[in-house]
Parts: sequence; C-alpha cells; structure tokens
Amino acid sequence: MSHSHAGSCQCGAVKFEVEGDFKRFILCHCTRCRKTSGSNHCANLFAPGGTLTWLSGEDALSFYHLKDTFFARTFCSICGSNVPTDATQTRGLIAVPAGCLDTDVDMLPQAHIFMGSKANWDEHIEDIPAFDTMPS
Repeated sequence: MSHSHAGSCQCGAVKFEVEGDFKRFILCHCTRCRKTSGSNHCANLFAPGGTLTWLSGEDALSFYHLKDTFFARTFCSICGSNVPTDATQTRGLIAVPAGCLDTDVDMLPQAHIFMGSKANWDEHIEDIPAFDTMPS
C-alpha cells in the first residue's frame, strides 16, 4: 500500500502531496547541496515511481537545473524554500527535501554522501551544545 505525504513551503503559498513510498533518505554534503541549503548538507527523500500533486502555489514555483548534471531544485519564488522536484521523466522518481514535509517520515537517514567535499566546519557537530529553543 502506497503512502501519501503532505508538505508546504515556509510561507505556505506552495502546498503539495506526494503519493508513493520513500525508498531512500540521503544526507548529501556535496558543494551544490551545501550552497542550496545554506547548511552542512541537504536531507532528501526519494520516491521512485511516486507522483507529485501541487495543491496550491504552482504559479509561485521556480526551477533550477545545473546544465549537464542531475542537480535540480524546485523552490518557492516567494520564500525560497526548497520543495519537491519531479524527476520522473529523467530519473524515474520524486526528490523531496525532508524539511518541507508536514507529515512524519517513517524512516531514518540511510547515508551521508559526498563526505569528501563536506564543509571544513562539519566535524563533531553532534558534540556541540543543543537547546530546545533559542538560548539566551
């Protein structure tokens, strides 16, 4: 039985639903993903054979594809949030940034990839103090 996953962008203009099962959950540390996320990695879920339905805000979507690569991003042109990319025509899957989901994910990340190009400050970050809210 296939699962349904709902999500949205930060400003709420773009809402979507992905029908299908996530088969991979990857944390990518490549330079491209670091630049697009502004962080140490992107967290992407992949639904081979999935379907993507835009519920609202399709007119607010922007798309970027890096020529001669598989690297592509779909994002809200209002708030800049990454949202799913429909790569069914080129790669047979839907790529979903985990952070844009409004529903729970029933799997944990399976791998860190492109660690050879990770940020120089991406070392032992699990040892840094953690807070439930903004510290004072």
